[in-house]
Amino acid sequence: MQIGVIGLGRMGGNIVRRLTRAGHSCAIYDANPAAGAALAGKGVTVAASVPALVEALGAGPRTVWVMLPAGKITEDTIAQLGTLMKAGDVIIDGGNTNFKDDVRRARELAPKEIKYLDIGTSGGVWGLARGYCLMIGGDAERVTRLAPIFAALAPGLGDIERTEGREKLDPRAERGYIHAGPVGAGHFVKMIHNGIEYGMMQAFAEGFDIMRHRADDKLPADERYDLNLGDIAEVWRRGSVIASWLTDLTAAALTKSQDLATFTGRVSDSGEGRWTIAAAIDEGVPVPVLSAALSQRFSSRGTADFADRLLSAMRHEFGGHKEKT
Repeated sequence: MQIGVIGLGRMGGNIVRRLTRAGHSCAIYDANPAAGAALAGKGVTVAASVPALVEALGAGPRTVWVMLPAGKITEDTIAQLGTLMKAGDVIIDGGNTNFKDDVRRARELAPKEIKYLDIGTSGGVWGLARGYCLMIGGDAERVTRLAPIFAALAPGLGDIERTEGREKLDPRAERGYIHAGPVGAGHFVKMIHNGIEYGMMQAFAEGFDIMRHRADDKLPADERYDLNLGDIAEVWRRGSVIASWLTDLTAAALTKSQDLATFTGRVSDSGEGRWTIAAAIDEGVPVPVLSAALSQRFSSRGTADFADRLLSAMRHEFGGHKEKT
C-alpha cells in the first residue's frame, strides 16, 4: 500500500523504515529537509512540502499519517491537509493528542467526507525492531482497509505466550493492534496507557531508591546492606512477578551506570498523565497512584534525587527522551 507520513522524528522516521521494509511505499515530509534526505531510497518519495506530499500520493483514496508533537504544529498540519484532501481520503494522527481534540477534528472534516483516525502509538525508539503497539479510533471500514499498514507496524504474534481462550476472539489484539472504537477511542486508551506507565515507573524508581539508601550510616550497622542494584534488576527480569519491559530497561540503565550520574532527575510529563487524571475526575474514579506519580514528576523539577534520575534513565532507554534544561 501507499501512505504519506508527515513528521520524521524518533518514531516517524522508524515508522517509514518499518513500512518500507514490509514492501509498502511512503511519501514523506518533514520541515527539516535532512530528516527526509536520511530516509530517501527504495519505496520512499521525499516531498518538499505538505501539498507536494499529497500530490505524490496520486488520485486516491489517499492516506496521510501525521506524526508530530501534540499542539499547534499538529493542529495546523491537519487543518492544511483538510484543505488539500478529498472525500474518501484518510488523515491519521499517530501522536499523543487529547482525545477530545480528535472528536472535534473528525466533526470538522465530516462535511468534506474526509475520514479521521486517531492512533495511540507505543513503542518508542525500539519500535523499528520490536514493532509498535497500536490503539486505533475511527471508522471501522477504514481501519479494515488499512489493515496491511497496521499489521506491518505492529509486532505480530512473536514469541509471547498466547492467552488461553483468545482463539475465537478478534485476532488483531494478539498481533499488536486493535480497533478501540469510534474517533477518540484510540488516543483515550493510549492516554490511560501512559497514565499507568507513570505509576509503574514511579514504583520502580521509589523501590530502587529505598534499596540504594540501605547502606546509610544512620541505620544500625548490622542492618545496612550495600546492594548491587544492577544485579537486582537483572535477577528480577528472570522469573519474578514484576518481570517486565520496564525491568529490562532498568537493568540496562543500571548496567551502564550504578549511580546514574549523567541524569539530573528532572522528569518531564508530555500531557497524557494530566489528561488521565482529568478523565478520572470527570468519571469520579479514584486514582491515588496515578495522581501521586504525576505529582512526583512535578516535584522532580526542583530538588533531584536518585529516584528521579532513574525515571529519566528509563525514559531515555525506552523512548530516547532527552532531559530538558
